[in-house]
Amino acid sequence: MNKVPDRRATRIRRHSRLRGHLEGGPTRPRLAVFRSLHHVYAQVIDDASGRTLAAASSTDADLRKSLKSASSAEGAAAVGKSIAERARKAGIETVVFDRGGFPYHGRVKALAEAARSAGLKF
Repeated sequence: MNKVPDRRATRIRRHSRLRGHLEGGPTRPRLAVFRSLHHVYAQVIDDASGRTLAAASSTDADLRKSLKSASSAEGAAAVGKSIAERARKAGIETVVFDRGGFPYHGRVKALAEAARSAGLKF
């Protein structure tokens, strides 16, 4: 019987491959992105200390009120702008982008471009 891996297992395998050479430190932390069917999440993580320095998601109360749809590229762009503002407030200018094994298009790309336009460098 031919066993075809499911999408989640394939994404996790791709993500572990990416994480082999992506690492965020105190000077350049990692911007990790996760998207579910309904929401988009982003965290700025210092892997050396294992701490989350800033976080934003489409489930945040202030973003949820202003968004028409949290699962759209528009919602992801709002999360990208929010994470960039919170990271800059925490004194972070540059990050390493971790797309979480997701392809770089759609909501992931919208989040990344919004974070860049809001002043985060990667």
